[in-house]
Amino acid sequence: MAGYDFDLSDNRKKKKRRKKLLRILFLFFETIAVILLAFFFVRAAIERTTVPGESMSPTLEEGTSIVVNRLSYLRKGPERFDVIVFEQEGEEHRYYHIKRVIGLPGETIQIIDGSVYINGELLKESVQNLPKIHLSGLAAEAFTLDEDEYFVLGDNRNKSEDSRFANIGNVTGKQIIGKAWLTLEPFNIVSKMNLKKEE
Repeated sequence: MAGYDFDLSDNRKKKKRRKKLLRILFLFFETIAVILLAFFFVRAAIERTTVPGESMSPTLEEGTSIVVNRLSYLRKGPERFDVIVFEQEGEEHRYYHIKRVIGLPGETIQIIDGSVYINGELLKESVQNLPKIHLSGLAAEAFTLDEDEYFVLGDNRNKSEDSRFANIGNVTGKQIIGKAWLTLEPFNIVSKMNLKKEE
């Protein structure tokens, strides 16, 4: 019929082009969304920091760059001998502390003659090259950790400010940033560093 003549094939081509363009746009925005999600996940999951001081020597030397796993303790708290990164509450100059977990919630801690006792039993250390403790500090007398408290020590026992001293004290779950996971230069897994060889 005159006046109503139009090209159906041209109309179909336009629809196909529109659908193709929409698919490309959808794929583009989906890719951007995945990249942004991965970026924010990585930012929330891991963090890089530097070891302050010599309190964790020889396991972690001052200035060593480490990666902190911030998701390690979402389900359950630290285990004995984990190396944790924590921040004190209410500090005027806030910075991260890096220490090893020795006492767990509910345990009784005491340092006698330079050795750590847990619930009255001598702690069998997993780390090698630990010096005998010269100053017991707050742990000279036996005390029991609360349900969300951890007793931490530096591996360099006589050059470490840790739970033996009032300015650090016992660490609560709320203070813990995460688990010291990796060193970058050289690359290493922190939990496997400076351990005693199995007999």
